[in-house]
Amino acid sequence: MKCLICHDEWLPPVSLAMLLTLRQADVCCPRCRARFIRLEGNCCERCSRLSDVPICTDCIKWQQRKSALKQNYSVYIYNDWMKEVINRFKFRGDYALVEAFRSDVRRVFDEHFSSDVFLVPIPLSSSRLAERGFNQAEAIASLLSLPMIFALRRIDDEKQSKKTRRERFVGRKFCLTGEDVAGKRIVIVDDIYTTGATVHEAANVLYAAGARDIFSFTLIRS
Repeated sequence: MKCLICHDEWLPPVSLAMLLTLRQADVCCPRCRARFIRLEGNCCERCSRLSDVPICTDCIKWQQRKSALKQNYSVYIYNDWMKEVINRFKFRGDYALVEAFRSDVRRVFDEHFSSDVFLVPIPLSSSRLAERGFNQAEAIASLLSLPMIFALRRIDDEKQSKKTRRERFVGRKFCLTGEDVAGKRIVIVDDIYTTGATVHEAANVLYAAGARDIFSFTLIRS
């Protein structure tokens, strides 16, 4: 088979356990798989940032702002390899790459959440969705086989990657669609947590609509 990342031919090993559980072979060759670095070790307990202290300075500031977001959990470190993969996935429209994340996304999610949660993918604007052809947050959420609620609509059309750190904290990005979130445990899903401005604002909007407990789950923590 061909590796989903490098497209080299490789032969995945087939074990008895794989046959008995009908577990799929990895879509990535061992060389590419080894370059995905999972977030492990000392991390901020609130945002998954690599940190030597239990709660990082950014999260202390979010606490002071009384953010409704309880915690963020992320899967991978944002290294040069991950930057190239996410650029292919997100900006060059290579939707199939989402399969490279499946096993790690499901494993990390299951470590932190039960099945009684509802997923809210961070939305794209209509123009951005037309440009990319799919919403990367929704693609990641689809790996989890849990109910999704499309409760948010994006107001801000400017790419977060084009903004300065200060600009990411200014202005409203979301409004409600009318989907019911009252009393529900919500996990906001996005591709990358950088400053946290996106998921924290989304959490506050959902909390105002009556959501009970709000967390976020992102593929990458930069």
